[in-house]
Amino acid sequence: MYDIIGDVHGQAEKLEALLRKLGYREQRGVWRHPTRKLISVGDLVDRGPQQKRSVDMVRAMHEAGEALVIMGNHEFNAVAWATPDENGEPLRPHSPHRFEQHEAFLREAEPNPDWYRSTLDWFKTLPLYLELPELRVTHACWHEPSKAVIDAHTDTDGALLADAWQRAARKGHELYDAIEVMSKGWEIPLPEGYSFIDEGKHERYHIRTQWWRDDSRLYRDIALGVDDGSNLPDGEVPGAALPGYDHAKPLFLGHYWMKGEPCLQSSRIACVDWSAGKEGPMVAYRFDGEDELSNDKFVWTR
Repeated sequence: MYDIIGDVHGQAEKLEALLRKLGYREQRGVWRHPTRKLISVGDLVDRGPQQKRSVDMVRAMHEAGEALVIMGNHEFNAVAWATPDENGEPLRPHSPHRFEQHEAFLREAEPNPDWYRSTLDWFKTLPLYLELPELRVTHACWHEPSKAVIDAHTDTDGALLADAWQRAARKGHELYDAIEVMSKGWEIPLPEGYSFIDEGKHERYHIRTQWWRDDSRLYRDIALGVDDGSNLPDGEVPGAALPGYDHAKPLFLGHYWMKGEPCLQSSRIACVDWSAGKEGPMVAYRFDGEDELSNDKFVWTR
């Protein structure tokens, strides 16, 4: 049925190795499987050494009907970086920190302006989530109120309307907030006096959460991306701070740079981003229509 793959982040060699392990073969310039279809959770770009090759592989599969692809926050950011606002300024400001995040993609894209333009045009066609009869896919968080806002600004294929990009990149607009939730995750503020230093050596006052959990509400349990949990409060988050998940269908996520051996987040939630953009494996979940997911269905290569 479907093989759902995690964030690629320019790691084309890892992706090719995973596709071979899953039984895909390159035919007429497209990776194909005789009975299955690929689903990408987005974040094809930034970080890794093979930006163009990664995009071209997945795009060729998508355009041949061999893959479904959603927009991750890095595809959104790539479009916003290159799109001017009403004053001619980029929707995503060109700060040194943001340039550092985006440099690997720009290094390959800017010398190839036709490819760069075509790639951004393709990114703009990608939906921000998928809801299929058997499953759901979002880059970071499934949140029905945010989904409803996004639906009001997208076409029948789920892509942002051309005139919605200005709103989507404007802090304070409901569309900006909705995209932040679904493509970057559910974040909550730390109590006054608390912060932590992230991997990029930036001080943070909000934590990214395991928003789906219903077995703990402790800051130290639900935080993601915090290496030293002892810096966090030793207490529970406020009562309505986490949205949870209705578990109506299996849900697949990327985004979270998980570490260790791939495993489920719940019986109906699987994250397939296990840090392939760094030293981790490229991961897929082989979905065959089951209601209850299984750790045995993960496949990965390093």
